[in-house]
Amino acid sequence: MLSLRSADCIQYHQLRWMCRRKSNNIYLCEATEDKKHKIMKEILNRLFEHQYLTRGEAKEILTNMAEGKYNDSLIAAFITVYFMRSISVDEILGFREALLEMRVNVDELRDYNPIDIVGTGGDGKNTFNISTAACFVTAGAGYKVVKHGNFGATSVSGASNVMEEHGVKFTRDTDIHKKSLDTANIAYLHAPLFNLALKTVAPVRKALGVRTFFNILGPIVNPLTPKRQVLGVYDLKMARLYNYIYQESGNDFSIVHSLDGYDEISLTDTFKIINKSGETIYTPDRLGFKKAVPEELFGGNTPAEAARIFDDILNNRTTDTRKNVVIANAAIAIQTIEPQLDLQECIAKAKESLESGKAKTALDKFLAINS
Repeated sequence: MLSLRSADCIQYHQLRWMCRRKSNNIYLCEATEDKKHKIMKEILNRLFEHQYLTRGEAKEILTNMAEGKYNDSLIAAFITVYFMRSISVDEILGFREALLEMRVNVDELRDYNPIDIVGTGGDGKNTFNISTAACFVTAGAGYKVVKHGNFGATSVSGASNVMEEHGVKFTRDTDIHKKSLDTANIAYLHAPLFNLALKTVAPVRKALGVRTFFNILGPIVNPLTPKRQVLGVYDLKMARLYNYIYQESGNDFSIVHSLDGYDEISLTDTFKIINKSGETIYTPDRLGFKKAVPEELFGGNTPAEAARIFDDILNNRTTDTRKNVVIANAAIAIQTIEPQLDLQECIAKAKESLESGKAKTALDKFLAINS
């Protein structure tokens, strides 16, 4: 992580010098600072003094970032600010507006009214790909899913890493996504293909290797803007921020948070579910699950290893702990779609999807179309 001193230093190394030969053969060097860079540096100075951006400023900055108007050093300096203080509601809403305005249009998929299951990432736990596996269990149970994912920035393997290990060819082609939904109940949207900004900042995020405000943005910039979503967060402050955003949208949602810091239902501790009905606290045993040990959720050291763990789960040849964690998260998705169902009914549906092989069948059909 960059320190405050490092971040302060970054802003003084952005000038580009252009030398011009004059008639007297003397080289005169002039500093040529781009106007956008100058404005960004003024904003950085404000932010280093713990001031906040307006919603409009946040939107403009992220738009400029996506259009390549800032170099990597300025982007890194800007991201670093949010290591030092929390993000405001206006800032995140401004960033989100910019990203959604630049998204690739996939509105054709809205007719399926699918759900997305996603975590913010950045919890530092390096768990296996729980939400991705839960998506296929949910699809196997007969529900439509559009998963929005990316390569891992703060973990060994993100959803896109696992998909890539399976030979998935990422595409913007909505006809392929529609066919995938019709046949397998699930489609996959690789985030950088659908938003230029996410592609532009990817190298900086990977180089920093720690959670950034893009972890916060990722779940709420699915280009489909689904009306149903399960979101895992790593702390309660984030949960309340998302709750505000979702309540304003009127969407059906469930925010999940394990009180020991996981951005999903980990079954390692008590966890909280926040939805339109309010907040509910559960313990693993209340839902009939044995408490998990953190080491049992380890996601591997390479994307290939993460993909093998993923396959073991969908083939129903994994440990009870891994299976139960995926079932619990898929059950919350099912209840988000059908809130009239008791959670135990949703758990039963998710369990049947996994143990009957329906989740694996959904994966096989998905791969046949997308590979």
